[in-house]
Amino acid sequence: MKRIRVLLAEDHMVVRQGLRLLLESHGGIEVVAEASDGREAVRKTGEMKPDIVLMDISMPVLNGLVATNQITKQFPESKVLVLTMHENPEIIRQVLKAGAAGCVVKKSAADDVFIAIETVYRGEAFFSPSISKILLDDYVHIVKHDRLNKSEQILSDREIEVLQLMAEGRSNREIGDLLCISVKTVERHKENIKGKLGAKDQVELIKYAISKGMIWLDKI
Repeated sequence: MKRIRVLLAEDHMVVRQGLRLLLESHGGIEVVAEASDGREAVRKTGEMKPDIVLMDISMPVLNGLVATNQITKQFPESKVLVLTMHENPEIIRQVLKAGAAGCVVKKSAADDVFIAIETVYRGEAFFSPSISKILLDDYVHIVKHDRLNKSEQILSDREIEVLQLMAEGRSNREIGDLLCISVKTVERHKENIKGKLGAKDQVELIKYAISKGMIWLDKI
């Protein structure tokens, strides 16, 4: 029987090792690669072509949401299952928009993680019960008020990358090196971001990044 090939993307080494042991205890799952940041997860997905990418949403360099979006666009044959501790409607909406096939809360039992991987592998969607309730409540709210929150669409994909790296405390040169762009281009992106968000300074930009799930307090 063919085993399900999984790429494990989690930035905390101890958690990643624990997840690997858990997944490998299941005879039908094989962990083919690990990634400690979002950019590495995208690169290794292209190299290893896993069936499933188990993606922690809170990742450095490139957060799990942006990494998920890039993977689903570039490597649609690899399905992304997001692993999160954030049961927040705004973040769950972004998980769906990024193209994830499912979302599991970190406090889930081991059997739920196995079921989630097997379900997504079959081409179906899987959401933990608490996430499903959030989605249902959110849908009811949208239908009732007949409006969608489009604030997260203000910034381009590249501007979101720059904003996350800036919020992580990276210098303009570091951001430029990571994104393969010049320092002047980084500065131009920063000015565009400030203009689009109406932000006066970097503090306001970081607050926006936190509110939209681009960066978490434990990353700054």
